[in-house]
Amino acid sequence: MASEAVKRILEAEAMSDKKNAEARKQHDDIISSASGSSSLAIQKKIAEATSEAVKIREGYNEKLKEYEQNAENECNKKLSSIKQLAEKNMDSAVNEIINRYF
Repeated sequence: MASEAVKRILEAEAMSDKKNAEARKQHDDIISSASGSSSLAIQKKIAEATSEAVKIREGYNEKLKEYEQNAENECNKKLSSIKQLAEKNMDSAVNEIINRYF
């Protein structure tokens, strides 16, 4: 009878160890699966963010080129206007010098 009780206790301990081992394995599998899923989700989000950053950068580069072109055109207009004014002033100065001295 005592040996029967000891046998049942040993069987219960063996069953408990087996269930604990199965639970640890399931625990490890769940953690591994979750870790893999989260890694994929993180990689996907990084790829999406990188793609969005490239689009934004391209948009800013296009705006910058447009701004540079507009600024260059405006500078050329102002230079042309200043050049015409300088030529007019030079002609007036030459005429004034000629009229005074000759």
